[in-house]
Amino acid sequence: MNTHPGQSQSLLKQPRAVWAVAFACVISFMGIGLVDPILPAISAGLDASRTQVSLLFTSYLLVTSVAMLGVGWVSSRIGAKWTLVIGLGLIVVFAALAGGSEGIEQIIGFRGGWGLGNAMFIATSLAVIVASASGGFAGAIILYEAALGLGIAAGPLIGGLLGNISWRGPFFGVAALMAIALVATLLFIPKMPRPAEPVSLSAPLVALRHRGLLTMAVVALLYNWGFFTMLGYAPYPMELGALGLGFVFFGWGILVAVFAVFLAPRLQARFGTAAVLYANLAALAVLMCVIAFGVGTPQIVMTAVVLSGACIGINNTLTTQAVMLVAPVPRPVASSAYGFVRFLGGGLAPFVAGRIGDRFGEGWAFGLGAIAFALAIPVLASGHRLIERAESEHAVTV
Repeated sequence: MNTHPGQSQSLLKQPRAVWAVAFACVISFMGIGLVDPILPAISAGLDASRTQVSLLFTSYLLVTSVAMLGVGWVSSRIGAKWTLVIGLGLIVVFAALAGGSEGIEQIIGFRGGWGLGNAMFIATSLAVIVASASGGFAGAIILYEAALGLGIAAGPLIGGLLGNISWRGPFFGVAALMAIALVATLLFIPKMPRPAEPVSLSAPLVALRHRGLLTMAVVALLYNWGFFTMLGYAPYPMELGALGLGFVFFGWGILVAVFAVFLAPRLQARFGTAAVLYANLAALAVLMCVIAFGVGTPQIVMTAVVLSGACIGINNTLTTQAVMLVAPVPRPVASSAYGFVRFLGGGLAPFVAGRIGDRFGEGWAFGLGAIAFALAIPVLASGHRLIERAESEHAVTV
């Protein structure tokens, strides 16, 4: 990736609209990790099995996945700003309803509604930042991933602090923070022009006919399978309370943020996107194997989870860039198509991990996650030339 000398300075000089969306991104991504520290508490407090609790991730992510297919259709008709506003509004409502629930089934249902808002927000926010940010395409992706990293880092810590009071606290916390993000979006994001041609409902599925986009989407599905196995199932063998889990995942999130923003661009510039992704996926597979074999020792699980944050930060940045570079379709369509496939993996993984863990033992659940990371490597290799060509073409234009 070629960068301009002033790129690091220009990243801090952004329009108010970009900062408003970035702030909302931080809060949105907090919602992913905010629930992690309270999973055991929810299981105990509502007398729910681990498999039932895993459905908090599954309902959220599967609805996000399917809803991604319609986000472009909606955004091209009502505009990016109002798509963001509706998405944030849905998250506020359903997060608050989840906090007021009396049973695990209610929370699972409300998390599905939360996922609908999440889909509208995630697909649109990436497109808005890429279109509006100064510092070029790579700078916009780094800014987006910085917001993701900050949200993922802060989410578990806030979730642990609030969850130490009550398992309901993190849900009400998300609702309050997203309400602030909603106000910021209304105040600071101007009305944005709609596409000249409205996007059809079938556009994301049609886009997946392109080999480069489909290859990266399948890589992301396998990567997210391993990632959400870790996120949704690792809290149990750590045997910690909400606050302890919050600090563990806070350390993990700090590494996600630091490596996504500072190390990923340097490694990419030196070794290339594909080579770095191969190494990261292999490292993640090894770390998941360490968890699988050391699942009976909480310290081993905690150490491996925290260290995985470095690889996940790098992967998040480079995978997002690669998808946007290889996709020969408008970026909002590419984002929807990619999100649809990758969140399928994220949604199914915690539920499958719970079932496998209950039936065969916790180690087997993490072993399957390791296999998913490893399988992503040959899939990525099948599109190696497409990624290299896209990188070369992009380097010529910057």
